[in-house]
Amino acid sequence: MSASARFNMIEAQIRTNNVTDVRIHAALDAVMRERFVPTAKQALAYADVPVEIAPGRYLLDPRSFAKALQLARITAEDKVLDVGCGTGYSSAVLGRLARTVIALEQDADLVRVAAGLLEGQPNVQITQGALIEGFKDGGPYDVIFVNGAIETHPDTLLSQLAEGGRLIAFVQKGPQGRATLYLKEEGQVGHREDFDATVPLLAGFKKHLGFVF
Repeated sequence: MSASARFNMIEAQIRTNNVTDVRIHAALDAVMRERFVPTAKQALAYADVPVEIAPGRYLLDPRSFAKALQLARITAEDKVLDVGCGTGYSSAVLGRLARTVIALEQDADLVRVAAGLLEGQPNVQITQGALIEGFKDGGPYDVIFVNGAIETHPDTLLSQLAEGGRLIAFVQKGPQGRATLYLKEEGQVGHREDFDATVPLLAGFKKHLGFVF
């Protein structure tokens, strides 16, 4: 069942949305997505929707996730910080694309689940901490991958990029989100918007509204 579901996901949701990188196809095919969602949600594991894995926390839908991976241009030499790894699915996939992955999660229960599911993947290291703070001790990073929408500018995360480093996030402005690539060149960070994607807001990245009089 899961092999055919993964095949159908790649054919119907990934290839048809211009994700042409065969390394991404292979990584998605190698990871059993259903293992990373709660038992009650397994019927949704390969559906084209975000899947709730804990209150307010989600796996990205396959299309948005795969297109963002391609946007990041991850190489086999890259060190990646996976922000909001949840149960570890994104880190399991990233670990098949990059040299090293640091999986950052702030929810203690999710950290425990991810640690169990990622056992046996030696190039993935899990650490617990506030998502918005990143993990400076492990940096600098070639790629920082943010698993969800953000409303705030990711200054702290951007400061942890290596020269030539890329940060991928879904920037939320009103109801619509845009996948955005931030690139550090000659010490300066520029950015460009890429594709539309409405994904759930990631914990800690909500804009704080000031007092209104």
